[in-house]
Amino acid sequence: MRAYQCNGCGYVYSPELGDSESGIPPGTAFVNLPDDWVCPVCGVGKESFTPE
Repeated sequence: MRAYQCNGCGYVYSPELGDSESGIPPGTAFVNLPDDWVCPVCGVGKESFTPE
């Protein structure tokens, strides 16, 4: 699975790790994140992420 980087702050969403702070379990692909998921560091939406 591909990692995605936030264009706002540089945070990298890694599917292997998920996002425990937001309740996203490991193994969740970026495309399967909820539409209202935001960067846990700076709060921008999924549209502000690009694949690494």
